[in-house]
Amino acid sequence: MEIRALVVGATGIAGRGVSQELLQTGARVSGISRQRDGIVPGVEHVAADLLDPASVSKAVSGLKPSHVYLTVWSRRPSEEENIRVNAGIVRTVLEALAPARSVRHVALVTGLKHYLGPFEAYVRSGANPPTPLREEQARLNLPNFYYNQEDEVYAAAERDGFTWSVHRPHTIIGKAIGNAMNMGSTLAAYASICKELGRPFKFPGSAGQWHGLSDMTDARVLGKQLVWASTTDVAKNEAYNIANGDIFRWSWMWPRIAKWFGVAWEGFERAPAPLEGQMANDAEVWKQMAAKYNLVEPNLWRVASPWHTDLDLGRPIEVMTDMARSRKLGFLVYQSTEEAFHDLFATLRAEKVIP
Repeated sequence: MEIRALVVGATGIAGRGVSQELLQTGARVSGISRQRDGIVPGVEHVAADLLDPASVSKAVSGLKPSHVYLTVWSRRPSEEENIRVNAGIVRTVLEALAPARSVRHVALVTGLKHYLGPFEAYVRSGANPPTPLREEQARLNLPNFYYNQEDEVYAAAERDGFTWSVHRPHTIIGKAIGNAMNMGSTLAAYASICKELGRPFKFPGSAGQWHGLSDMTDARVLGKQLVWASTTDVAKNEAYNIANGDIFRWSWMWPRIAKWFGVAWEGFERAPAPLEGQMANDAEVWKQMAAKYNLVEPNLWRVASPWHTDLDLGRPIEVMTDMARSRKLGFLVYQSTEEAFHDLFATLRAEKVIP
């Protein structure tokens, strides 16, 4: 099948992951983002302001993509604003593409907040969701911009006649500088600072996360599932969890990450020790490290997003996903999460993002 792909949010973790996979399959790929920085080599950059319908319409004019991958979101101070802005982005893109009638499939990336609730009500819906999380679990009775994004895709699919898929990764491991949700880069920066200053690499999260089971999603695995679902007939018009295929406990993983960086570590003790507090005064330290080691990004907050790592590692329950739905249909990709972290750390070091 010939694919003319449009990746919306092409410089983010998910956007880069699916761009790389699409290129490997021989697809022609265009990527929408504000800036070119972070675009995967081989992807045609399309500059647009996704909050401006006129900008989007102008940007996509003449593209005529067959497959659209929606991997973007914009963080807002309340869930009502998240709904307005992020559902609006989906609606704007699909309305701009509708006149050409070229789109055959739209894949939307959301995440486990589908089951856990939005940031401002994270795992506080009144009852903890049963784990492992399964796609058939009902929507929570809470405002959630993921639901509104899905509904925009469903409505456009009915209007324009394309197929769709929804993809719900756990925390994504991958490289994307300036990304708002990047645990891998955050832990890499934090460990590097700990090593530089002789501080212990201290687990920031809850007892539930330290002792409980978890999983994660390599951006490469997410990219493979996006392409699989968008090109496999039996996989279309479904929502899918997507994780690496292994499970672990942070009490097992944390020492292994510390060993990779050569730092002393501390586990959960009596209470969480959030990274936002631990790293609050580290911006100047990072700037000095950037000069000392010739790093490419002196702004710590473009490399690290402690607030998001604190949310994930601070959850009071264990969180893991069931992959049976896509496995039954033939998606059998597996990735070791420990190796995914190591691959990312090695890439960040080779590209002078971390020392």
